[in-house]
This record gives sequence, structure tokens and C-alpha cells, in this order.
Amino acid sequence: MVEELHGGVANAGRVVRDGDVVLRPAPENAETLQALLGYLSSRGFPSPEPLGLRDDGREALGFIHGETSTPPYPHQWVRSGETLKEIGRLLRSLHDATREFVSPPDAVWAPDLADPRGGDVVCHNDVCIENVVFSDGIAVGLLDFDFAAPGRPVWDLAMTARYWVPLQDPTSAAGSGREHLDPFARVRLLADAYAADEETRREFTTVLMEIEEVALRFVMKRVDDGIRAFVEMWNDLGGLSRHRRKMAWLGENLSSVDDALLL
Repeated sequence: MVEELHGGVANAGRVVRDGDVVLRPAPENAETLQALLGYLSSRGFPSPEPLGLRDDGREALGFIHGETSTPPYPHQWVRSGETLKEIGRLLRSLHDATREFVSPPDAVWAPDLADPRGGDVVCHNDVCIENVVFSDGIAVGLLDFDFAAPGRPVWDLAMTARYWVPLQDPTSAAGSGREHLDPFARVRLLADAYAADEETRREFTTVLMEIEEVALRFVMKRVDDGIRAFVEMWNDLGGLSRHRRKMAWLGENLSSVDDALLL
């Protein structure tokens, strides 16, 4: 029996599960991603097993059993400190594994959310809530590597903190029921679980602001192109007023983020 899998933006409604096989539209970098996922599987990292490309333009991946959360994120574990530590450890495990990954000669990496400086690990670049599978409080899978690309660990850590801490104003955080959480204690918790070194912690807020610019360009290009899913997401979240409010909050609180990370 074929079952539609919910979540996501660009591929919403086009990802299905047939038994233990997930079928989804193959991105332009699918061959590179299949090679990366094959490598990660060989290293025991919890990512989808690559099952090849189909003649109908779809990519086949192994299904990871567990639980994911999608907006409005009803699962209480989304707000748990233990969950945040799981995310930090998962991200560190990914970076440690990919340091030895040798990209195919014809590798194609998505530039959309990539670290412009490159780096010595493969960053996932989209470790959002929807893309992590949990079972009994343990992160058992990381999904959707479409935006993966070589980068610096701090880039992926700051990108992940945006989603999971979250690093945003209380009004925006209320959309996921997390306005009552202490973002400064949580960013420290994430960095500690990742075992971030001093250099990473000192670069964090500078990189975070770079990411905000990159992420805005990424979304606005798709909004300007009239891609329906992105237009709806942008409007539903509050559009430019929300972005300005979030950036004002970050500007006022970057020093507190630095203090939390460097205690």
C-alpha cells in the first residue's frame, strides 16, 4: 500500500512510502547524494539507505522507522533539552563521519544554503525539526540531504541552532510553542552536546548572521519566482515583518548568545 508522507515544502505531496521504500522526486544532485548516503550507511550513520534512481525521475531511499514532528509541532519532545542534546550529538557524528568522505569527481552540490567558504566536512544545511526521526527519545535518522554541501562545522551548527533552539524572537518562537524556553541556555546546551571548540564558539554569531542573509535570499528567490509552496509558507509565517522582527531581536541579543557560548 502506497502512503503519502507529509512534511517538507518543495516536495510536499510528492513523497510516498511503499513498504520500506520511500520514493520522491530526484533532485539535480541525486547521484552525488546517493554516493554520500552510501558512504554514510557504510559508516553506520543513521541516514536513509540509497536505493538508486528510477526511470520515472524518482529517487528511491530506505524508510527509517520512528517519529517525526511537523508544524505546529505537537510533540513535547520537540521542546526537550534532552532532544536538543541528541541533535548536537547527531550533528557531530555527521561531521566526524564526512571528514573522510571523498566526493565523486563529478559531484554536484546544491549551492542554495551552502557555506560560501566551503570546508572539510559535509554540512547537511537543513537539520530542521521535520528532518530528524526519533524513537524513544533517541535520534535514529537524519533525512533530506538535498542541500548538503562541503562547509565548516560552525556553519551547520549555527544553521541547526536557528531551527532547534530556536534563535528567534519570542513572537516567532510562539509558533512552535517554544516562546517560554531560554534561548541562551539552549544554544549553550546544543554547542556543548556538539562538543564545539573555542574557535567554533567565537565564530558562531558572525556565521549566524551570514546564514540569515543566505537563508533570506534562498526563500525570496522562490517567492519572487512564484513557487506556490514558498509563497504560502512566507505569508503564513508573517513575511517581511516577521523577518525584520527576528533580525531586530538577534541584533539586540547577539552579545548574550556570545556570552552563553563562551562562559
